[in-house]
Amino acid sequence: MISQRSGTLGILELDEGLSECTPVAPHEGSLLNPETFGLPILPEIVEGAFAERVIRGDPSLEAACVTAARRLVERGASVIVGDCGFLIRHQDAISAAVDVPVITSSLLLIPTLLRQLASGKKLAVLTADTRHLGEEVLNVQNVRDRERLVIGGIEGGIYMRNTVARPLVRTDLDQIEHEVGECIGQLRGQHPEIAMLLFECTGFPVVSKALRRKTGLPIYDITDLCALTLNAVLGRNPDLDP
Repeated sequence: MISQRSGTLGILELDEGLSECTPVAPHEGSLLNPETFGLPILPEIVEGAFAERVIRGDPSLEAACVTAARRLVERGASVIVGDCGFLIRHQDAISAAVDVPVITSSLLLIPTLLRQLASGKKLAVLTADTRHLGEEVLNVQNVRDRERLVIGGIEGGIYMRNTVARPLVRTDLDQIEHEVGECIGQLRGQHPEIAMLLFECTGFPVVSKALRRKTGLPIYDITDLCALTLNAVLGRNPDLDP
């Protein structure tokens, strides 16, 4: 049974190597910006969860993820979300360890999104690094569903280079929009059946609004899954209710 708690979003934050005095101003739409949901957020660093280790799937991080999730619950989190879509590898372990909803990745939406589309249409999944978005991460068992997934990534760009740097290097919004938009354009050229986009990377929601306008396609990201889950837990829509 899900515990009833005040509306607080707990974030399993990556260990980015930033000092406490490093100024951080999350952009509009960022998972780490309280204004995105109109609710308090509780970040909790997962010790040793450097971006490169999380992306490639270091199994030794699972215990640290569980420890951080438990700390978030103790601090009052009503929902726990991962600050990297590749944390989905630890979804089962984390959700078994706490009594609040756990959403480690927007990839959890794949089955639902495919069923929103006509059978001849495709869902494109945009990731920071396709080299590590394998079948074990996608976890799509149905062969027909898998055939309707198109995977694209920006692993060769500036954003990815900055993301795996220690300490983290922030990437300009224009650069993120350029790299993700260019990837989308290439995928649509190769697969005109694409009718919807899903952003795996938690760094992409800051450009979701702009790319919805440019592409004319529905785009889902981790913030959409957060809003849905918070609404279910709190009985209110953070975007609409006072």
